[in-house]
Amino acid sequence: MTKNEIVIDVKNITKKFRIYMDKGSQLKERLIFRKRNRYEEREVLKGISFQVKKGEAVGLIGHNGCGKSTTLKLLTKIMYPDSGEIIMKGRISSLIELGAGFHPDMSGRENIYTNASIFGLTKKEIDARLNEIIAFSELEEFIDNPVRTYSSGMYMRLAFSVAINVDADILLIDEILAVGDTNFQTKCFNRLRELKAKGMTIIIVTHDLSTIEKFCDRSVWINNGLIVCEGRSDEVVDAYRNFMNQKRVESEPEPIKENPEPVEEKADNNNNNNNNNDNNNIDYSANRFGLKYVEIKKAEMINSENKDVRIFRTGDALSVKIHYHINKPLEEYVFGFGFYTLEGECLYGNNTQLDRMKINSKKTDGVISVVIEKLPLLAGKYVLNVAVVDSDGTPMDFYRNYCEFEVVSDDRSTGYFSIEHEWRI
Repeated sequence: MTKNEIVIDVKNITKKFRIYMDKGSQLKERLIFRKRNRYEEREVLKGISFQVKKGEAVGLIGHNGCGKSTTLKLLTKIMYPDSGEIIMKGRISSLIELGAGFHPDMSGRENIYTNASIFGLTKKEIDARLNEIIAFSELEEFIDNPVRTYSSGMYMRLAFSVAINVDADILLIDEILAVGDTNFQTKCFNRLRELKAKGMTIIIVTHDLSTIEKFCDRSVWINNGLIVCEGRSDEVVDAYRNFMNQKRVESEPEPIKENPEPVEEKADNNNNNNNNNDNNNIDYSANRFGLKYVEIKKAEMINSENKDVRIFRTGDALSVKIHYHINKPLEEYVFGFGFYTLEGECLYGNNTQLDRMKINSKKTDGVISVVIEKLPLLAGKYVLNVAVVDSDGTPMDFYRNYCEFEVVSDDRSTGYFSIEHEWRI
């Protein structure tokens, strides 16, 4: 068998499922309440085709419900397509569902024999591999206990250990490696690399895009039952990530309007001693504090389409617009903003005073904006702080945690900021 031989050939397969609205569980209910048996047919796969060569690792990616897991179940022949054809060459091993093929009342040792026989091994072949399977699973002290006493991680260890020791030509994996501790996951992927190097063909369904990029030679992106993109994993993952980011931005609901705390208006006088006395009563530990001579009515985060939103992409234009109300005019106003992590770490902060911008006395309400042409934050969730103080730094209205916002990004850098750079040799 040559390296380029096709071992999996999927030809224009389709699959529909009946989705019942309110299906009766008993025969009596089905006969009496016939209207409750209404259903709709949902076409999960609409004619997909792809091929996999011997020794390739291929990732299937896409959002929930797109048809990834259905495709994998069709490959294992757990179910069959409504139309089309699937050709598989060689012995198939699969990790489709946690604990599939395990009997809860049987011991781990007994389930090894049962599960391995499902994959086509004889008792003699299982006897020869038994110690290796148990050792890899690291379940020596629990191997004779009923598997119903196992945790989900222990289930996965045993299932994976059996699946990789049946001399399969093709291994199918569906998200199961997300279960278990980090050390065992690393151990599993190291073994998968060994099997891949020996010529095993592997298909993985997972939402972990970094795993797909690092391990899979090719990827297939399925969306709404159709293949959108197929090719090198890094290129397909980039296209999928860009699509999902855009979808996330477009589907953002209207931001929740913040309700500022009620403000006690101060009597207008020019006695600076009153300012000092009031300053002593400020609770700096509060989420919102200040003398309220100037009050922040609301703050908006405006995108390039002039909409107040809470989701941005790295590199987007962003304006923080602060609406304020004057209860007592000041000689000078200092407006500021800051971006923070959810844990309260300051990532960036600035104000009009730092930028040498002097805002003199105003007696009317107004709006002030700070414009960021290219938002440098990487993907993650952040917090906006806004504030107005006087020229001496006395807080008039300091609003911690004004709102949370999210950034999505195609940039795979780590940290908080996207920095333009270029590698040169």
